[in-house]
Amino acid sequence: MVTHFLHFIPLFFFFLLFASKVFALVGGDCPVSMCSKLDPIIRFPFRLPDVQPQRCGYPGFELSCDDSSRTTLDLPSSGAFLVDNINYVSQEIQLHDSSGCLPKRLMELDLSGSPFTGFRYQNYTFLSCSSEFTASRFRPIPCLSNSTRSVLAIASVSLASMLSTLCEIMRNVSIPVSRPPPFESGFSSELGDVLRLTWETPSCGDCEARGGICSFTTNSTVGCFDRGSTNHSPKGFRVFKRIALGILIPLMMLSICIASYLCAAKKWMWNVVGPESDNHLPQEAADAVIPPQPVIIFTGLDESIIQSYKKLILGESRRLPGPNDRVCSICLSEYRPKETLRCIPECQHCFHADCIDEWLRLNATCPLCRNSPSPVRFA
Repeated sequence: MVTHFLHFIPLFFFFLLFASKVFALVGGDCPVSMCSKLDPIIRFPFRLPDVQPQRCGYPGFELSCDDSSRTTLDLPSSGAFLVDNINYVSQEIQLHDSSGCLPKRLMELDLSGSPFTGFRYQNYTFLSCSSEFTASRFRPIPCLSNSTRSVLAIASVSLASMLSTLCEIMRNVSIPVSRPPPFESGFSSELGDVLRLTWETPSCGDCEARGGICSFTTNSTVGCFDRGSTNHSPKGFRVFKRIALGILIPLMMLSICIASYLCAAKKWMWNVVGPESDNHLPQEAADAVIPPQPVIIFTGLDESIIQSYKKLILGESRRLPGPNDRVCSICLSEYRPKETLRCIPECQHCFHADCIDEWLRLNATCPLCRNSPSPVRFA
């Protein structure tokens, strides 16, 4: 009997592998991600290659997490920048230099090979002048200046031409800016610490403004879908998939434990009774070696208990009570204003009402902390 049971173990693992592949192909699941809770949410057209599949991002929009869990964008011709914010509606990404000297990076900035461009461009002349000459007249760039030389960035062509007779021209460069430089009484335009870039393709701003989210369709074109679904996968199916995996994984662990126990029992029988024990062991001895195991059936909560948990309507600020972020951990969708959420009173974890109701009908534990809102029933 032991040998026959062991024959089914490879088939069981094959079923788990096959089921996971079917879920991935049919569901087309593209979860949102973050390098840290303080960093921007990463979703289409951006993706983290180590976390999100290739179909979940547009070519050229790969991000990464550095050793300090900060989101970074690597421009092919200009190196890595830290990502401050991503606005999916206006299609804007805000970057800064990790060393705190963005003007130095802007002098060498080259956006070729990337999908990003500036909102508009402004010509700047970088000048190196004597510190004594600039001390009372201009505002130098601190990270490029020292006690004897001051570096200026001048947007005015006439002023730059006048100062070129007194200062050394370092570089003339066209720099992406979000707005024209303001008129300053000091006649010097100081560059900021944030680089704002945009992209034209894929064009998802209108879709995001309507509350949707862009994603690849089956024919590899970009389409607009409801925020509750990714790659036209129904939200209910995604919830079902996570619940199914939540059941399959414990079953797999239980099967491994049973298989290990039966293997140990078989080895003991071979040592005590002999090799023929597999086929000729008396029934009484077999019963003594492998005692009957109690059957444990895990069930979810009663509907009355589920409905007794508090609901709330999310406000415009999307502020939640307790230890919660802005993403439902069951369907992995961002919360939107006026959505209905339900919170588990024991741990104060909140989820979409539809998601947590379906979960608690099959599981009596919180999806996040695995604490039981009420005792699990055994049969």
